[in-house]
Amino acid sequence: MIKPVENEDIASALQAASVEYAEVFDDEENIPEETRNPELHRALPETTAAFFLPDGPLSKADTSRIYEYRPQQVQMAEAAARALADNHNLCVEAPTGVGKSFAYLVPAIYFAVKESRPAVISTETINLQEQLLEKDIPLLRKVLGVEFKAALAKGRNNYVCLRRLHMATGERQAEFFPLESALAEAKRILRWLEDHPGDGSKTDFPFNIDNSVWLNSCCEGGNCRGPKCSFFRSCYYWRARRSWDQADIIISNHALFFADLKMKMAGDIENTLIPPYSALIVDEAHTLEDNAAEHLGLRVTQTGFHYFLRRLFSPKHGSGLLLKSGKEAMALRETVAEIEQLSFSFFSMIEQILLEKEDDIVRTMRPQVVPDLLSDKLGVLKRQLDQYIKLQEDEDFKTELQNLLNQCDSYMETFFQFLNMTIPDHVYWIEKSGADEREYITLQAAPLNVSVLLYQTLFSKEFPVILTSATLSVGKTLDYYRSRVGYGNGSELVLDSPYDPRQVKLHVARQIPDPAEDDFASRLPEHIEKYIKVTQGKAFVLFTSYQLLKYCADRMRGWFRDEDITLLVQGEELSRTAMLKKFKDDIDSVIFGTTSFWTGVDVPGEALSNVIVTKLPFPVPSHPLIEARNEKIRELGGNPFMHYSLPEAVLKLRQGVGRLIRSKTDQGIIVLLDKRVLTKRYGGFILDSLPPYPMQVD
Repeated sequence: MIKPVENEDIASALQAASVEYAEVFDDEENIPEETRNPELHRALPETTAAFFLPDGPLSKADTSRIYEYRPQQVQMAEAAARALADNHNLCVEAPTGVGKSFAYLVPAIYFAVKESRPAVISTETINLQEQLLEKDIPLLRKVLGVEFKAALAKGRNNYVCLRRLHMATGERQAEFFPLESALAEAKRILRWLEDHPGDGSKTDFPFNIDNSVWLNSCCEGGNCRGPKCSFFRSCYYWRARRSWDQADIIISNHALFFADLKMKMAGDIENTLIPPYSALIVDEAHTLEDNAAEHLGLRVTQTGFHYFLRRLFSPKHGSGLLLKSGKEAMALRETVAEIEQLSFSFFSMIEQILLEKEDDIVRTMRPQVVPDLLSDKLGVLKRQLDQYIKLQEDEDFKTELQNLLNQCDSYMETFFQFLNMTIPDHVYWIEKSGADEREYITLQAAPLNVSVLLYQTLFSKEFPVILTSATLSVGKTLDYYRSRVGYGNGSELVLDSPYDPRQVKLHVARQIPDPAEDDFASRLPEHIEKYIKVTQGKAFVLFTSYQLLKYCADRMRGWFRDEDITLLVQGEELSRTAMLKKFKDDIDSVIFGTTSFWTGVDVPGEALSNVIVTKLPFPVPSHPLIEARNEKIRELGGNPFMHYSLPEAVLKLRQGVGRLIRSKTDQGIIVLLDKRVLTKRYGGFILDSLPPYPMQVD
């Protein structure tokens, strides 16, 4: 085992580096005194704390379980109340079991009602959104003693558009749906809406909807006519928007929040998605950096571009909005067909680069990685389409075309920006994903200096921001996390876990090969079998790559059949949600999962009694974004492994093993099948980052 002093050396170096990289971001010393409200500063923390007292309103709530006073919850709630009242930021690590949702909801509700402006709560997962809306908020309505409204904010394309649906199923059906089956499905949607009142969102329908049908029927920003639409009064999206405007609490997800933030950064205030808010609370904030990188950059997919062209005209199906007779429509169809042929050549050249590199993802380091075959021709299409729209009289038809004109302009700009690498401080790459005939190419660029962007757009604004998650600290401090997301102008809090670490036994395998050795993969199944037998199933087996997952699944299917244990494999016939439901129903089953099962999954009770980690979850150093981040750290004089890869692995490992204990009655085992925690210098640092579980080396 590693010596304790060496663990301290790693922690000290990590802390020093994080502080050095984040020296631009200030803390409590820069909380503006003039923004503080003395009356609210006293009243809000006191009112909040009183709610959680052993004999307070929460203790008298009609719940299915006996109220349990949790000092960590009160500590977080009071800190959140002070941050809101004083208009400063707060970063809180609140381990599972603290009850962090109530700890921020209660002061946020009091605050938003007093301010007459909503507080926005942004989450990563649907599970948490459902918990907030279906469990936490209804209970608080009963016991809080304050009248308040809450609403779920979803993006436009989650809602059906009645205007488009009627167009698509009426006289213009051939322009929308070349296949009879698609038309029949669209008519089924319309019949359901006529017979069943609901919110008109995709999740409201009790049947699956083909993606192409939904894309032709959903609400889109570019083709929304707003109050000019004949369906405006009954519009599902605008009904939802009105509920957001009236809400005190708006529950969003990170994707919608960053889409809104991107519009604000571009100065597009008129079309922003979320109403002005008095406070922002980011739950599941451990994903903040990656969400910002994904949503604040550029992204264009081969399938999305081809779908855009097919909406205008599809030679193959004889469909599209340009089917009208006349020389103008004919000229447009010829241009679209030409662009489609050019796009086949363009994406083939991109794919050839990937084939030559023998990789599915390649970073582009210089402009014009392939010739720009599309931008000029898209400019021609834009001019033709603009003139064609002016000739039309049908306002609904013009709206559809105007939306596609806007998309044409966006694609033209995006292709130009990507191929010429015109956006500074961005990382550019090309990627192939999917399988077999469904493979497609993506062009992507992500900002490298996410911390600076977030500091400027979130943490130095006039509203308070609260960040929270069960796992934010590395080496017992928040220094690393703060440096990565640009957190400043605020305070921090790391809470203790309310659970007894003796509820868990940690097993570390010594007899398995090192992951770098050739026989690691071939030996892995026998070790997985060994520990699954301990709990007779009831396990998550977490992988860091789909290839290794599939290899082990294929090798072990016969063993699972012989043991009469159901094996559920991510990426096969069941969705993630369906896998979890079946896992909970079949108590002896096992899930083989990758990235999405490391976080945001809640399975209390005996159904999950065993979490097996096959490899330490270090970031893939060859991924272009990771590679660029490491280069930046190296430029600043840091060590990419120590100052990025190691803390990222710690955070993800803590997320993964945190799936196990979800209540004070849960018990189980955690298994690390990566012996580097025993053999490498950093191993002790990783083990020390976990709760002090009783440990057994096998």
